Amino acid sequence: MTDVAVIVPTLRRPFDLERALRSLFAQKDVDGRLREIVVVDNDPAGSARAGVEALSSACPVPLIYRHAPRPGVATARNAGLAATEAPLIAFLDDDEAALPGWLAALIRAQMSTEADVVFGPIVGRVPEGTGWARPYLERFFGRDGPAHTGLIPEPYGCGNSLMVRATALPGLAPFDTRADHAGGEDDALFAALSARNGRFGWAADAWVEEYAPAHRATLKYALTRAFAYGQGPSQTAASAQDWPGVARWMAIGAAQAIIWGLASVALTAFNRPARAETYDRTMRGIGKLLWMKGFEPHFYGSNEIARLDRVQRA
Repeated sequence: MTDVAVIVPTLRRPFDLERALRSLFAQKDVDGRLREIVVVDNDPAGSARAGVEALSSACPVPLIYRHAPRPGVATARNAGLAATEAPLIAFLDDDEAALPGWLAALIRAQMSTEADVVFGPIVGRVPEGTGWARPYLERFFGRDGPAHTGLIPEPYGCGNSLMVRATALPGLAPFDTRADHAGGEDDALFAALSARNGRFGWAADAWVEEYAPAHRATLKYALTRAFAYGQGPSQTAASAQDWPGVARWMAIGAAQAIIWGLASVALTAFNRPARAETYDRTMRGIGKLLWMKGFEPHFYGSNEIARLDRVQRA
């Protein structure tokens, strides 16, 4: 029964994309269930086409290329869904590499838990020379979870996940394209699934490695992302017009900002490496307070295209 498709969105990362795809070609013990791999090229210039075509002969299943020229993370995920009719959808980001038993572990976990979405652990990898914040950055780009496979109360992010299409991905375009540039496209999706009594699962042995590029493996970038992550609960409540919920999250954010902000001052005074963690928690608290439009940092879409263009011209 070939019922699983893996979707890999990509944007001008040819080396990373090849690493991600070759890790998928090497998957073991999937018992013929992998139907196809879909690469969604989010570069307006379609720069990934040649690389995908060159790798197609090495792929054990159909390798599908789709061009989504409008830059945006939600748009790319929706385009990948439109390219396949598989009832089970796995997502692997282009900066990730899956261990050989990754997909089999996700499938086993979904079967045993009957969860609508299953997530797996991530090992963060950052370049050499990242300085005193390296341990924090490795944890930031990684993902920890329970030691054993089972149901979990809260979701993680789309990277390294397996979803039941009928229940977790309703409609033709389930990812909200308003999140194209800031990210968090899965927050509203999973909040709606939770409201429908959907179930989330954890596959303890579905490992991937995430390789942070040098421009992201910095304390500044990680803290900006932490701020954006903090905005998520408040924004989700606001989207649902749950104003008491917004007020509650803002109150939580204020408390976090004060407590962890004071801890940050103390740790900074003594130059302790642990201050990176308290900076992170402070920024997440501030994000819950400043969730409104105008405060959203943009990591994807046209902003990322502009950054890549600047790098190319330099």
